[in-house]
Amino acid sequence: MNARNWIFLTFVGCLLLLAGLYHIQASAAENARTPVMREEKKIALTFDDGPHPVYTEQLLEGMKKRNVKATFFILGEQAERYPEIVKRIGEEGHLIGNHTYHHPDMSAISDKESFQKELDAVSSLFQEVTGQEMTKYYRPPQGKYSTENLAMAKELGYKTFFWSLAYVDWYVDKQPTATEAFNKLLTRIHPGAIVLLHSTSSTNAAILDDLLTKWEDMGYRFAPLTELSAPAKS
Repeated sequence: MNARNWIFLTFVGCLLLLAGLYHIQASAAENARTPVMREEKKIALTFDDGPHPVYTEQLLEGMKKRNVKATFFILGEQAERYPEIVKRIGEEGHLIGNHTYHHPDMSAISDKESFQKELDAVSSLFQEVTGQEMTKYYRPPQGKYSTENLAMAKELGYKTFFWSLAYVDWYVDKQPTATEAFNKLLTRIHPGAIVLLHSTSSTNAAILDDLLTKWEDMGYRFAPLTELSAPAKS
């Protein structure tokens, strides 16, 4: 190769190098202007049917250790039996919602007076126990409702909350094993999940610490129910 050809090829190579650097800088600038959007991995914990004299206390201890907050949808019958646990739930910064007094099938109740009686009995008891007004969050027992129920709850000022993840943990005398619970709760968790657990479950009380650790290891963080937009009806 003679000197003239070498100079020419060197010149072309420099031009190509400069063009490549410009393309890289332009791409970087474009990426900086257009960030990649990722769904935030937040989940909300909710507990139904309590308070339970043993298992609710264990759940509270587990969450207190990690500074995790949840929403407890309490039953009036249980709250009347264990008012000190109701007070503790509130004092430790958890939300408390209304799960009715007697745990009936609310979809079978068509008149507003009977519907309101179930909710008012709980809210009145809550105010008597804590000296505070109850947050107007409502979850129908077993998730059973009618469109009329939703309208009545709204008229009474309640927001109705359902869930997006649950498993069969409510049979007190037929509790799932820890392995069965993990298989359901770890494989089905998803960003924005509203998790329904029962605070009457011995399995939930036993696995909670490990469960929270595993979810955290998967990149999830625990958020108040108010931060998640679904599935709520008002």
